Amino acid sequence: MSRLTVPVGKNDHVRGSRDAPVMLVEYGDFECPHCGQAYIVVKALERELGDVLAVVFRHFPLATVHPHAELAAEAAEAAAAQGKFWEMHDIMFERQEALEPEDLVAYAAELELDVERFAADLDEHRYAPKVRADFISGVRSGVNGTPTFFVNGIRHDGPYDAASLLASIEYAAGEKTART
Repeated sequence: MSRLTVPVGKNDHVRGSRDAPVMLVEYGDFECPHCGQAYIVVKALERELGDVLAVVFRHFPLATVHPHAELAAEAAEAAAAQGKFWEMHDIMFERQEALEPEDLVAYAAELELDVERFAADLDEHRYAPKVRADFISGVRSGVNGTPTFFVNGIRHDGPYDAASLLASIEYAAGEKTART
């Protein structure tokens, strides 16, 4: 059983309460079609489970097969610097077929970000070190493809369909409840 080697911390993007009984960490790639499918599943689980679940997204761009993945990850971080990580995350997964630099800048404008600052951040690769740090943390945790999920720090090795992820989440929630 693989474990998350870098615990969720202050540099992570968390949707939901950091005190939620279940923390779902995803290592993902914005250009990966499997991550696009998982995005739909995770959004549905978030709606269904509410306060029980918190979601963390960490970058694991597979640049050799997805040429837009690294810049998309940097775009998410540039948006995060302006308080809109999750909004950019969602747009890029919903529009995976359009991740060219001009698309990313258009999304920044749509989100009412400071587009000049956003474009400069991308041009300078200002957030490449954060993307790289996420990637390395994934490698250290045994991630070798996307999407890879960890439920309360334990790797979910089953499929990432709604039923399988829900079963892992419910098991983890039961474990946490039993310990408190």
